Amino acid sequence: MPMFQFEAMDRTGQEIKDVIEAPSEEDAQNTIKQMGYFVTKLSLKKGATKTTTAGGKKKRPFAMGGAKTKHICTFTRQLSILQDAGLPILRSLRILENNIKGGSKLKNALMDICDEIETGSTLSESMSKCPKVFSRLYVNMIKAGEAGGALETILQRLAEFLERAESLKRKVKGAMIYPVAVVLVAVGILAGIMYAIVPTFKKMFEEFELTLPAPTVLLIAMSDYVVNYFWLMFLLPVVIWLIGKLIRKFKHGRMGFDMYIIKVPVFGSLVEKNILARTTRTLGTLVTSGVPILEALNITRETSGNAMFERIFSKVSEAIREGETIAKPMKENSYLGFHPMALFYWVWMGMFPGIMMLSVALTAGRGAGKKSDGGVSKQNAGGSTQLLFMSLGAIGIGAFICAAMYLLKTRSRVIDDLVVNMIDVGEETGELDTMLYKIADNYDEEVSVMTEGLTKLIEPLLIVFLGVAVGFIVVSLFMPLISLITSLSK
Repeated sequence: MPMFQFEAMDRTGQEIKDVIEAPSEEDAQNTIKQMGYFVTKLSLKKGATKTTTAGGKKKRPFAMGGAKTKHICTFTRQLSILQDAGLPILRSLRILENNIKGGSKLKNALMDICDEIETGSTLSESMSKCPKVFSRLYVNMIKAGEAGGALETILQRLAEFLERAESLKRKVKGAMIYPVAVVLVAVGILAGIMYAIVPTFKKMFEEFELTLPAPTVLLIAMSDYVVNYFWLMFLLPVVIWLIGKLIRKFKHGRMGFDMYIIKVPVFGSLVEKNILARTTRTLGTLVTSGVPILEALNITRETSGNAMFERIFSKVSEAIREGETIAKPMKENSYLGFHPMALFYWVWMGMFPGIMMLSVALTAGRGAGKKSDGGVSKQNAGGSTQLLFMSLGAIGIGAFICAAMYLLKTRSRVIDDLVVNMIDVGEETGELDTMLYKIADNYDEEVSVMTEGLTKLIEPLLIVFLGVAVGFIVVSLFMPLISLITSLSK
């Protein structure tokens, strides 16, 4: 029969360390409780026979991908209910594992956790061996619940935390479906016009050897670009995404991108508030659960998902080790500051429209003296040269404007006075967790309002954009036609 070593506390609060013989961990826990002790740690004694062996393990079903957040939410909520009902942890896990149908990462992880618990490991120790399913935040909160004897309460808080995070994520994703669909339809319509209609007018203009105005030269160049280089429309986003991914692999590249993304016009504020809501709720949940403040800050830093916020929480942790509070170092280190890679991203954003115009202008330049049938026509060379200079001007002006915008933002802060002051009040009154929850609720509400406002704003902006685009196409095509009709009437 296996031997279990345990640590427990008696009714007077005195710590007890002893060894007990029992068929399983559940029996050992029940025996210790009957002795009048409160179990704080229970593990299989080294050298003892394990209750399960590798050969006795259940066969793991094949599973692809990771565990979905919504499945983790459901599991956590169900486990908290079972624990609140007084069921032993191993039995609760077995029930939930059997309820999961088919192969999934979560089911496999629960099977592994059950095996680990049967050999004497605690729930937090078992979960820490499945990092792809249970995050460090999750494991540390379970650990705090085990140490404090309030596992069911911690599970309820965890379930609420995960459900709120998942709800916010669903709101943002759901709000973006309509704008993305409209943009795709608009791009498809414009691409169809460029591919099918404009080339027909181009042939007609060449037959009459008309001298084309600059807008018509630009439109025909864009049409040639779509017809001859349509594959770039699919390749370019993939290349940009891969380059961005590669740059973010490096420390300075990731810092520069993350500093850029939280201050980029329109969407930067949404990203910043979303991170603030997530980090303050994470920290508040950990503090409420009894996790030591330094460990809570380290976990919050790792779950922030932004290098700028990671730097802030690192500085706060260092200051706390030296006896400081949270509010003061958070305020001092929340200034954006200057970073060369962030400047690179801003300048690139300003240059991008001009670079696209330049590529179109170069296409127009190569075809300015050629007809569709291979003949030579020099009437439109001047328009393509004008377009080339316009593109170079757009690159320079865009780079200058975006660089100036970034330099003006270097003295801005990513954590405002509201957050700092509420944290300061929370530390003084001993209600830090409450204040952190209030901050998180406030920013959750702001994110919801901003998301709803942006989706309502995108619709009229897209209508205006489509109107301007169609108007430009119509005017560009009719300007040479009016000139032709005028010359024929004479």
